[in-house]
Amino acid sequence: MFVRAIYTTGDPTKIDAAIRALNTEGRELLEDRPGYRGASVFVDRTLGKLLAASWWESAEARQNSDEVLRERRTAMLEPFLGTVAVDNYEALVFHQVRQPEPGGGLRVTRLEFEPADTDLLADTFRATVVPKLDTLGGLARASLLVDRERGRGLVGVLFVDQASLAASRAGQAAARHEGAAKAHVTVTGLEEFEVVLSDVRGD
Repeated sequence: MFVRAIYTTGDPTKIDAAIRALNTEGRELLEDRPGYRGASVFVDRTLGKLLAASWWESAEARQNSDEVLRERRTAMLEPFLGTVAVDNYEALVFHQVRQPEPGGGLRVTRLEFEPADTDLLADTFRATVVPKLDTLGGLARASLLVDRERGRGLVGVLFVDQASLAASRAGQAAARHEGAAKAHVTVTGLEEFEVVLSDVRGD
């Protein structure tokens, strides 16, 4: 699958309006597009951060949808919107244990790596990281998204609730340390979010 991720920051007191717009008009616009496989919305209400992702069956479907949705994006996110960054990824690993629920937790790890090491990263994530994540209580989903050309990626690990997210920090830190060393990647960021919506058809 292929993913478009939209990372926005803004006034935390106005973030609920942006969430409502993405959950209504945003979902309606996405669901009408060919190749649509699902969407996710994650939020940090304290700092005022919103991460939205749409999932597509091909890079072409993702590109075609962006041509239609780009014009509506800013309008949907205002008046919350302060900054916005849009990134495109390929989902190399999509490991779903159960359906994430609203109120759950997401931990995002941002990565940089040599493009030539992309396959090594994917193999390491499947063979080393995922089995360790499977031992963590409350795991819902783990995914590895990469931009092969730029040598950047992110790991998204979802948990069924905030308590499981908090309890998993030490265990995931150990998996992250081992995986990063084996795959020759540099960890450049670590964030946590609340799950607002995450409905992705991975089959």
